[in-house]
Amino acid sequence: MSNTLTIQNINFSRKLIQNFPYHLVAPSPWPINVSFALLGMAIAGVMSMHGYFLGGLLFTLASSLTLFGMSFWFKDISDEATYEGCHTKQVQRGLTIGVLLFIVSEVFAFLSVFWAFFHSSLSPAIEIGGVWPPQGITALDPFAIPLLNTMLLVSSGAFITYAHHALIKGNRKDSIYGTFFTIILAIVFTGFQYLEYSEAPFSISDSVYGSAFYASTGLHGFHVIIGTIFISTMFFRNLGYQLTKHHHIGFESSILYWHFVDVVWLFLFIAVYYWGCN
Repeated sequence: MSNTLTIQNINFSRKLIQNFPYHLVAPSPWPINVSFALLGMAIAGVMSMHGYFLGGLLFTLASSLTLFGMSFWFKDISDEATYEGCHTKQVQRGLTIGVLLFIVSEVFAFLSVFWAFFHSSLSPAIEIGGVWPPQGITALDPFAIPLLNTMLLVSSGAFITYAHHALIKGNRKDSIYGTFFTIILAIVFTGFQYLEYSEAPFSISDSVYGSAFYASTGLHGFHVIIGTIFISTMFFRNLGYQLTKHHHIGFESSILYWHFVDVVWLFLFIAVYYWGCN
């Protein structure tokens, strides 16, 4: 009996030893769960916009399922990195490349909305009066909420950079404070963005100006929310002593994503708010 247990323990130990630096991901239900939840969220969102019965309820349900799946997916990845030792240097390099390629794809997503904006603004069609902004559209003051949001977002980028450098130096306390203030500024930014939408004198259906404005700023606002969740996840991982000065690839990925959000906002402020209102 003891010999059998010994052999079983040896076989189990061999399974834990890898002869290669790569990570073979174990079967997980969360990718397919999140995929169908996102599909349901898209369909329910369209239903809600067109006034279909229970469209709003289905959208809320699909959104909840998406957050549920992503939460457990994030937890599994954190466990792989922290407790299972699966994120070797080679794996971390691959994750960094993956995040960079993802950000490149996001650049082209914003390139499409900027293309639409400049296509309509540089040569206004006769149907909108041949001017930009179109006749009957009162543009927002760029030096009101947009300027304030610019200061908030740039400040948040400075705080998250400070938090990163503090973690590298082993100053966990300052890293936590820097990340916390970044999250607060991001939430305040989102609140002011909602306030701006509530008080805007035009809607998304008001000519091409409204469509281009809400498509660009709304897409950016969605990315701010995703970035806030990303950084918040790293904040709680830091509280749980899961980040070290030598191993914090998730934190670095969230910082790269947040700086991308910062840079896109600067282009939005200059092009859509300042230049686009004159």
